[in-house]
Amino acid sequence: MAVRRRVPFVLVDVFTDRPLDGNPLALLPDADGIPEALLPRIAREFNQAETTFLLRPTLPGADHRLRSFTPEGTEVFGAGHNALGAWWWLAACTDRLHGRGGGPGVAGRRHQQLGDAVLPVTLGTDADGRSEVTMRQQAPRFGAEPARPAELAGALGVDPSQLGAGSGLPVAQVVFTGAAHLMVGLRDRAAVDAARPDAARLRAVLPGLGGEGVYLYSLDPREADADAHARFFNPVAGITEDPATGTAAGPLACLLRRHGLLRTDGAVVAQGHALGRPSRLRLDFDGDTPQLTGRAALAASGELTLPE
Repeated sequence: MAVRRRVPFVLVDVFTDRPLDGNPLALLPDADGIPEALLPRIAREFNQAETTFLLRPTLPGADHRLRSFTPEGTEVFGAGHNALGAWWWLAACTDRLHGRGGGPGVAGRRHQQLGDAVLPVTLGTDADGRSEVTMRQQAPRFGAEPARPAELAGALGVDPSQLGAGSGLPVAQVVFTGAAHLMVGLRDRAAVDAARPDAARLRAVLPGLGGEGVYLYSLDPREADADAHARFFNPVAGITEDPATGTAAGPLACLLRRHGLLRTDGAVVAQGHALGRPSRLRLDFDGDTPQLTGRAALAASGELTLPE
């Protein structure tokens, strides 16, 4: 009988300190040699918002290459929870997989390959000695604003009168910091929580605007130190709703900063409450470019058996 290959995996909950909160990530930290065709199939098996594969880099200057797939098999390249969870695991949990991590307490500057970009990552600890990761995203690009807001409101399942977060912000605008998402402001947190998006209608609207997903937000979060309350939907990539979306929080922070709406040169976005997985996404800036900081918690580990 042929021996089937077994590869280790972990489940990491990102943007939280507690298992079963935050945004879950399936991570295969020893993915070199897995056939290309199996990567989207493995992501479908885990059925998380994203599954990340840690590989040897193919571009100069990178320490690791990260490839991430949604359950529908779409490969995504932004520096969000998919990457932050992988680096947190390397820094906090491992010193045993072929020298591919530094073990608990590791700190310093690293570089990650995401698609054709090589971006810096800083591994460190917070005031309590817990491992945390800071990732630089890409410089913001501000894109299209929908010409028919009422059509967008219908696709989002909100009353058109609720559109617009005020304070001079556009009703909606695509913003890119590694992934292009449509930022849609609503009048208050209750309107964000009440939204009931129509996946089919959103799939028809988003590609024409150049957006991958949609980030609904308001400027009256529940947390006193947060700047915005948000929800994320990406039916184009098969994500019904995501509890914490770094690739959307970065664009939102850039949009708020552009309009002078941040209390400091940074932002905190609260997300995940509608799913019972509260998350906090912290951002600051290196020049005009956002940096995302977060911690994570190990939820599970095991072995995946691959077909012959």
